[in-house]
Amino acid sequence: MKAIVYKGIRNVALQTVEDPKLERADDIIVRVTSTAICGSDLHLIHGRVRGMYDGYVLGHETMGIVEEAGKEVTRVKKGDRVIVPFPVSCGHCAFCEAGEYSQCDNSNPNGEAGGLLGYSESFGDYAGGQAQYLRVPYANVGPVKVPEELDDEQVLFLTDILPTSRWGAEIGGVKKGDTVVVLGCGPVGLLTIKWALFLGAGRVLAVDNVGYRLAHAAGYGAETLNFEDYDNTGLELKELTHGGADVVIDCVGMDGKMSAMEKMESVLKLQAGSKSAVEIACEAVRKCGTVAMVGVYGGRYNAFPLGNFFSRNVALRMGQCPAQRYIEPILELIRQGRFDATDIITHRLRLEEGEHGYQVFDKKEENCIKVVLKP
Repeated sequence: MKAIVYKGIRNVALQTVEDPKLERADDIIVRVTSTAICGSDLHLIHGRVRGMYDGYVLGHETMGIVEEAGKEVTRVKKGDRVIVPFPVSCGHCAFCEAGEYSQCDNSNPNGEAGGLLGYSESFGDYAGGQAQYLRVPYANVGPVKVPEELDDEQVLFLTDILPTSRWGAEIGGVKKGDTVVVLGCGPVGLLTIKWALFLGAGRVLAVDNVGYRLAHAAGYGAETLNFEDYDNTGLELKELTHGGADVVIDCVGMDGKMSAMEKMESVLKLQAGSKSAVEIACEAVRKCGTVAMVGVYGGRYNAFPLGNFFSRNVALRMGQCPAQRYIEPILELIRQGRFDATDIITHRLRLEEGEHGYQVFDKKEENCIKVVLKP
């Protein structure tokens, strides 16, 4: 089959790779009909996640048609059209039973966190879905059959960014009337803005340095700031919010803009990437407020502003979204026409055009916000 694979730092390629096969009795094979490029895929190709190797199949936002099902699969059957959430979860460990699917105890023998589709050897070494076919393990836990009246684009983002953005608003504790700051106006950031407003936030301020993304956020009703216009964006936000926001949601992660020192430290493996969003958050949040981090981080960070958070009783919430928990509720909102994420799609490309999709998404060319690939 054809697949988009990792070839090195900032280098992906379309290659022919071995077709996936059923390996366990509860596996399924999905013929991919739609897949997407995620901002966290960029962390992989930027070399910020350990465990990448030449030829690794990328992608964790995938849906399609069940082609084969193992003999123990009861949740879906051959011919079903399904979305596949990105955490790989067994369904019966203590964490899965508690709904914390991204922290499954049995899906990742290579690390402490749970397994993730298409996210390196460190997260279970599961091949991704930017391909013609995808093997899905634990198919009685993850895949969800979707209504035929909904097209792929309406439901594709249930695989990751719709649950992740909703989860970010929820762990941030967004409630009616709150002032919310969203850092980063990529796909997750934009959907987080939508969820904050959906949950009743009285005011949302969106921060980025890419003009067309800020314009998109403004279209939702957010107030926008370009962080490059300020010497200290965090203090500017504190002033604009009269003492700080109730909730700050970091949708940037380790690929934020790095200082010269951070670049040097990253090369020397002394720093895992940028902490610029964290530094803005520590100034922008009010006393006793909450900072939620849904942008991906990894490794250790020098000069982390822990004292700033501690001294002002700020709550920190973070991690990988337990996506399975959110799929059915959000799917119902989509069916009712109460929530739509398709406006963020700017590029619809064939799988063969995946290299171009990565380029424009990574370099923020062609006003790219979200790329959907069609095998």
